[in-house]
Amino acid sequence: MSNQQVVQSNGIFHGLPVYPSSLKGLTAIITGANGISGNYMLRVLAQDPERWSKIYCLSRRPPAIPNGLPQNAEHIALDFLKDSAEIAKVLKEKNVKADYVFFYSYVQAKPKEGGGLWSDAEEMCRVNLALLRNFCEALPLADITPKRIMLQTGAKNYGVHLGPSSIPQEESAPRVTLEPNFYYPQEDFLWSFCQKHNIDWNICMPAAILGSVPDAAMNLVFPLGVYASVQKHLGEELEFPCDLVAWETNRCMSSSKMNGYMEEWAVLNEGAKNQKFNTMDGTTFTWGNFWPKYAKWYGVEYGHPSSDESVYTAIKSKHDPPPRGFGPPATYRVRFTLVSWAKQEKVQKAWEELTKKHGLTGGKLQDMDIDRIFGFTDGGLMGSPLDLTMNKARKMGWHGFVDSNEAIREVLGEFAELKMIPPVGGGSE
Repeated sequence: MSNQQVVQSNGIFHGLPVYPSSLKGLTAIITGANGISGNYMLRVLAQDPERWSKIYCLSRRPPAIPNGLPQNAEHIALDFLKDSAEIAKVLKEKNVKADYVFFYSYVQAKPKEGGGLWSDAEEMCRVNLALLRNFCEALPLADITPKRIMLQTGAKNYGVHLGPSSIPQEESAPRVTLEPNFYYPQEDFLWSFCQKHNIDWNICMPAAILGSVPDAAMNLVFPLGVYASVQKHLGEELEFPCDLVAWETNRCMSSSKMNGYMEEWAVLNEGAKNQKFNTMDGTTFTWGNFWPKYAKWYGVEYGHPSSDESVYTAIKSKHDPPPRGFGPPATYRVRFTLVSWAKQEKVQKAWEELTKKHGLTGGKLQDMDIDRIFGFTDGGLMGSPLDLTMNKARKMGWHGFVDSNEAIREVLGEFAELKMIPPVGGGSE
């Protein structure tokens, strides 16, 4: 076997695999194809219609793809909270076949009153396990036997949403059982299902996902676009909401498109079968390195973290000991949150003015779920170190990387094309 590989670049994405031309005529199912991950997976596979001759997009709503669905893709409206037999009936009627399955379907359960985004952990487990189980159990009923099923979970696998976890986060880490986590029952089900039906599997775990789709919830980038556009419109600087620790902490990012490239590589790589992988951009990222670039894109001044301790409010992570199993909980220090910023009257008025000026489609800030949408970015700004090591994938031949700063810039541009934020730098005349 040759120890040499050929790689290629595509725009800002580098070190991507080159596949043999003999690899062609494959079929794929992408579930949750309208979401932040499935949408970009579709874009990645659609780049090579020779390799992927047919892509079935299974989601309740069709994916919002610029210029419409690719020619080799077909959307089939399905709800995986329905019975397996009902799902199988539709798959059979549509004559769906699949060599590979990319599973991204996800339901965000309503948080408990006064709780964080994932506070109703039991309901998250129930509903997200049901999605996977109902879909998978429909496959044999519809005479579909894929070679491989790829399930995307995420960095919450390491308990990073509950406080500090061991750094770097490595695939062999033990499960964090401080609270129920729907990734674990999903994994257990997938393993038993695949074993029973002689199917291979992959599990890929990204960090905060960078991508643009019409649903802005759980999207790190959309609030950044709103924040910079409004601050420019108001003639105010881009103040950094958190402290110096948050400014300097390494927080790896996971671009949707890079995730797609890697997940395609994982399922097509024989040596990678039945393996879990971290999935991130392959570069280091800090808010401190990003912030000056971000301000420059918008043509505004920016502020550094303050050396005056009194301006910060301390927030403690709730588990003692935290997910790493020892040591104190984390103490995050914030000057303000984007949630509180977005609820200000002057901010909401500025957004209305920008909406009118640029013909934006998202509506008023006060009509959005501010706590959920902006709270997700707040968590990313003040969170614990996140360093998903890529050693395992690299040893198996994965070399892809993208500069996360460039990825955020590209996604901001895509949000502007969707008319969800003003053009980058176009907050005011």
